[in-house]
Amino acid sequence: MKADAPIFRWPVRVYWEDTDAGGIVYYANYLKFFERARTEWLRSLGLAQAELAAQAGLVFVVAEVHLRYAAPARLDDALQIQLRAQEFGAASLQVVQQAWLTDAQGAPGTLLCEATVRVGCVQSASLRPARIPADMRARINRWMTG
Repeated sequence: MKADAPIFRWPVRVYWEDTDAGGIVYYANYLKFFERARTEWLRSLGLAQAELAAQAGLVFVVAEVHLRYAAPARLDDALQIQLRAQEFGAASLQVVQQAWLTDAQGAPGTLLCEATVRVGCVQSASLRPARIPADMRARINRWMTG
């Protein structure tokens, strides 16, 4: 991953439904936060996953995830989910995502969780790998190169 790679940022607030009985974010919910940020990142590039499925019969599936938890988030915390594209193949994309606790001004302060996520493009009917469409590749490449 390039040190100067662009970063997509998405705000998240921790609600009761995100926490366990102790008021700490349940570990699996970071996967939901990261999924939403990936979806919003694509949306920010003008790429709607529903359209991709309806028009081209293609969907993205998570193929691999590596998580590292660094600190807990709690009820009502304001978080910032960050995304950096790391690798971009013909049919897959790997991103690094981080969840940060933010300060009163919304700036990231404490790293909570970090993940490396690989998603693959597949035909929705067969779930066989498929090439990422050229238009989508071009938009992602433009974003990655700034």
